[in-house]
Formats: sequence, structure tokens, C-alpha cells
Amino acid sequence: MESLNVLGTALELCCTNPLTGFYRTGSCETGPDDRGVHTVCAQVTAEFLQYTRTQGNDLSTATTFFPGLKPGDRWCLCAGRWLEAKDAGVAPPVILAATHKATLHIVPLEVLRAHAHDAL
Repeated sequence: MESLNVLGTALELCCTNPLTGFYRTGSCETGPDDRGVHTVCAQVTAEFLQYTRTQGNDLSTATTFFPGLKPGDRWCLCAGRWLEAKDAGVAPPVILAATHKATLHIVPLEVLRAHAHDAL
């Protein structure tokens, strides 16, 4: 079954370098094992990376199995964390065509559109 994005069209690839997604396919696909709902394709910013580090999720530091992110990288973020970052004023821009429709259970489309990468 084809995954759909928040616009109702085929879900586009988010990023393959670094390889993102809950299933590490480069896509923000989701399923029953994805309890964090890693469905928002975003282009991370320095402000967001600092914010998420202070919230206990350091996405900047490389580990054996994770390359670490830098500003400008695209990554499939947890929808709830993205919404928290939006409320804190540090939400990174969203790539709508690569953001899975499951995000809409957590973040309204108009909020995503207001933070769309294309709108910048």
C-alpha cells in the first residue's frame, strides 16, 4: 500500500544522506512499531537542534549508529516533538510532500503549511 503525505499525494523521500525515517528507508513512513510517530520531514536548524538537546534528545552528536545532524539536514522528526518545538518558537521548516499523513492526528495541516519549507 502506498503511503500518503499530508497533501494527500504519494509520500516523497525525505533524506537518504543521512538515512532517515523510523525504518531507515529515507522516508517518513510509520507503522505500529513507531510509537514516536516519526512522520514530520523537516530541515533542521541550529535552534531546533539546541532545543531538542535540552529536551533530552541530542540529534547533533554522532554515535556508532548515528551520524549526528547539522543545520540544513533533513530528518524525520517525531510529530509531537515538532509541535513542542513550534510552541517554543523553534520549529524547523517542514517539507510537506515528504511528511506522512499520520502527522495530521497530532498537528493540523494549517500549522504545517505555516511552517512549510516552500513558504520560506
